[in-house]
Amino acid sequence: MNLDLRNKQALVCGSTQGIGKAIAVELAQLGANVTLVARNEEKLQEVAQQLPTGQGQRHDYLVADFANAGELAQKIQAYVAQRPEVHILINNTGGPAGGPITDAKPEEFLNAFNMHLINNHQLVQALLPGMKKAGYGRIINVISTSVKQPLHGLGVSNTIRGAVASWAKTMANELGQYGITVNNVLPGSTKTARIYAIIESSAGKTGRSPEEVQQQMEAGIPARRFAEPEEVAAAAAFLATPAAAYINGINVPVDGGRTGCL
Repeated sequence: MNLDLRNKQALVCGSTQGIGKAIAVELAQLGANVTLVARNEEKLQEVAQQLPTGQGQRHDYLVADFANAGELAQKIQAYVAQRPEVHILINNTGGPAGGPITDAKPEEFLNAFNMHLINNHQLVQALLPGMKKAGYGRIINVISTSVKQPLHGLGVSNTIRGAVASWAKTMANELGQYGITVNNVLPGSTKTARIYAIIESSAGKTGRSPEEVQQQMEAGIPARRFAEPEEVAAAAAFLATPAAAYINGINVPVDGGRTGCL
């Protein structure tokens, strides 16, 4: 099985913590050169220094705020002007705030749409010429199991994640002929800052302890535990390799079996 990513350039968004950081580490372990993307330069520097460089790799970073789509577009164009060939794109950014969909304000949908779908689209358009020239492209979107089964209390997220999944499938249909695949990784409950923030919020609203909330959440997962970020990263990294060349346009739940549909 060919899992070798030597001489491949990866751009990993949201890569200073959680799943994004774990993916960056995994890609580097497979030999890729990694460009980290996030808004906090100090954290970017820290993570860049932690990435494996045993195979002569060179890693760097790009400071960009996904809350500002116009700024991201300018920065990615400047990046591509200096480095036109990127083989792997990991689209990953923090999810919208929770809450019932009936309480959501219109601007919440617009902000989430820009942060997730519009930014993803701008990145793909900027990197696409280099992927076509190389005859190798892996576009991997870290979304949510909500694209298969909407999650309670995440109205805006359910809506926007579904839009991203449909965008990705359409893109996969158009780009497969160029040796470029587009796939989605759907994390379930994972040990990240976001899941613990959800636990704290639920505890505050229900009067239960965070431990009780977590135990109830874990009881609904066949694996009876939350995922480690590295377990989600392993799925994303595999999809980035030559071995996954014929896997295109799919959603891969990494959720311990929690999602109730096929």
